[in-house]
Amino acid sequence: MKEQIYTIPVMDAFKEDSECPVCILERNLENHYIDFVLGPSLMEPSCRMETNEKGFCRRHFELLYNKQENRLGLGLIIDTHLRELVKTLGKRHGRIPIFKPGKKMAAFADDFVKLLSVIENKCMICDRMNYTMERYLDVIFYLWSREDEFQHLFNTKKGFCLKHLKMLLEGANKYLSARDSHVFIENLLNMQLEHMERIQKEVNWFTEKFDYRNADAPWGNSKDAVQRSIQKLVGHCTLK
Repeated sequence: MKEQIYTIPVMDAFKEDSECPVCILERNLENHYIDFVLGPSLMEPSCRMETNEKGFCRRHFELLYNKQENRLGLGLIIDTHLRELVKTLGKRHGRIPIFKPGKKMAAFADDFVKLLSVIENKCMICDRMNYTMERYLDVIFYLWSREDEFQHLFNTKKGFCLKHLKMLLEGANKYLSARDSHVFIENLLNMQLEHMERIQKEVNWFTEKFDYRNADAPWGNSKDAVQRSIQKLVGHCTLK
């Protein structure tokens, strides 16, 4: 059995009724790291070094700010991150060539753009989430191949979002034998297509309910079909 620190969250997520159990894992993990950054990480020098160097992506800066907790702590993190960023950009700026018409300035600008692209793709929370999600994926395939109870639970789900469907298909070839991978992929895609058709019909009925002729007809499962269909298409997202 894999370490309980990973198996328990996986089992809990798959026991919930949802359009994508892996999205539940991702959402819970993201919430954990948002709380961690605004709390315990502030007192850990290694974490401060990491946030100084990486900062956060747009999504995670938004979540950290919109949490509206410990704004002083967030300000301290941004302060030291900006200091590090100014130092890094300043060093590169110091390499600016003496201006002359020609290719040197264009090459310098290209180099600066590459640096900005590297900075843009850095995020402390994304990196930690990616690492832990890979561990979760390992556990999912471990449990599927060794625990009949989990395999049955997996097969009763409503499919996955397209992002995590892709992740599971990639993981099948990485973590399973050729025989198990064949069975897993066939069952997964059958499940996925069945539930893609289901949610399409639910969204369709949502739209049909706006026809006055259907005003008194029951909603069925369609009242929240738009929200669930968006999750099915793009994965975990914050919808108001």
